[in-house]
Amino acid sequence: MATSANRFVHRTNVIDRLGRTVVYAGELLRHPVYTRFLHWMVGIFFFLALLSGFGIYLPWIFRFFTPLFGGGATTRFLHPWFGVGFVIFFGLQALNWLGVMRWTPADSRWMKHIKEYVTRSDSVEAPETGFFNAGQKMQFWEIVCGCIAYVITGVIMWFPEIFGRILVAISYVVHDMSALIMLFGIFFHVYLSTFGEPGTTQAMTRGTVSEAWAWTHHPAWYHEITGRDPQQALKQAEAEMAARERAND
Repeated sequence: MATSANRFVHRTNVIDRLGRTVVYAGELLRHPVYTRFLHWMVGIFFFLALLSGFGIYLPWIFRFFTPLFGGGATTRFLHPWFGVGFVIFFGLQALNWLGVMRWTPADSRWMKHIKEYVTRSDSVEAPETGFFNAGQKMQFWEIVCGCIAYVITGVIMWFPEIFGRILVAISYVVHDMSALIMLFGIFFHVYLSTFGEPGTTQAMTRGTVSEAWAWTHHPAWYHEITGRDPQQALKQAEAEMAARERAND
């Protein structure tokens, strides 16, 4: 029987024929073309909505953003459409990732050791960590909730004459708070995918990761994909590295 991760990887084969993912020796397929396309579209529309939103709601600080979109009036016109694009593409990604984002007992156990993860006192993830860890799943569901808030408050603000002044005022507060919470999570995501966990960016550019990255950050997924024990793979890599160091001495 196909596992949830395998079903996730093979679900978008038709669309993936539009692109190509080359997996070299020592690498594993992490994200197919369709997933990477959605990821970058989500990112592009998020930052377009963010920058245009800053220009609209805080013009005394971020007025230099509005000329990028053709001026104040054009920025106000484009901002909700950027938001619509963000919600649509993330909605497609949510459907794409629904199976691997389900919360499990292993995720609850992971949360008990979140301090060690944040401080990086242990560079190797817990053996139960699958395709995504609990922190990544939490961010995913936070964005799901944020998108729901954006849709509801966005519609109210888009048609103020229908909903009235009080609902519009409340919507501004909820909309802005949701954006700030999501922005914090996105910055943390960017940090982890670059400096925090080197090699992660490759997963969303080329679609592959090294086996060492896989057994370090997602050992259960590594075992599921390769059938090999991640701890044994780690020990073998350490032994090979030590042998090379001795040979160079």
